[in-house]
Amino acid sequence: MSQTIQDGMVGMFHYTLTNDAGETLDSSDGGDPLAYLHGTNSIVPGLERQLEGRSVGDAFVAHVPPAEGYGERRGPGPQRMERSAFPADFPVQVGRPFGAQTEDGQQIMLWIVGIDGDEVLIDIDHPLAGQTLHFDVSIVGVRDATEAEKQHGHAHGVDGAATH
Repeated sequence: MSQTIQDGMVGMFHYTLTNDAGETLDSSDGGDPLAYLHGTNSIVPGLERQLEGRSVGDAFVAHVPPAEGYGERRGPGPQRMERSAFPADFPVQVGRPFGAQTEDGQQIMLWIVGIDGDEVLIDIDHPLAGQTLHFDVSIVGVRDATEAEKQHGHAHGVDGAATH
């Protein structure tokens, strides 16, 4: 009997992520499969829920609404910030997340969503917030998590041998 993806197991899958328009947003095509520790919220909840109980050889399309993906858009939209506000060695790249602190000391995550000359456009919303995500998935592996993976709360790659 083959193992199924469930809490405490490492699931490995290839995927292609598209939006409602059918545009490819991300893919593991040509690379290693994505390995994740099930039950640790290390992937979007709607995809993790649809992977539960799957086994090697299963292939399906998971449609993940915003509420089970990166959430609905909640912020005011992109805001401009001077490039000089970032540390000189910080790689300013579209899609890159970074942590910031609000005036009241709360830690928040922001994303770089554009670069316009010396200005950087940042947003409180994940770039995929408000979008339905479509994952074309093929399960290629399921294994027991190692003790180190369980302690660290994430998969250490396909073979579990990554060191930390």
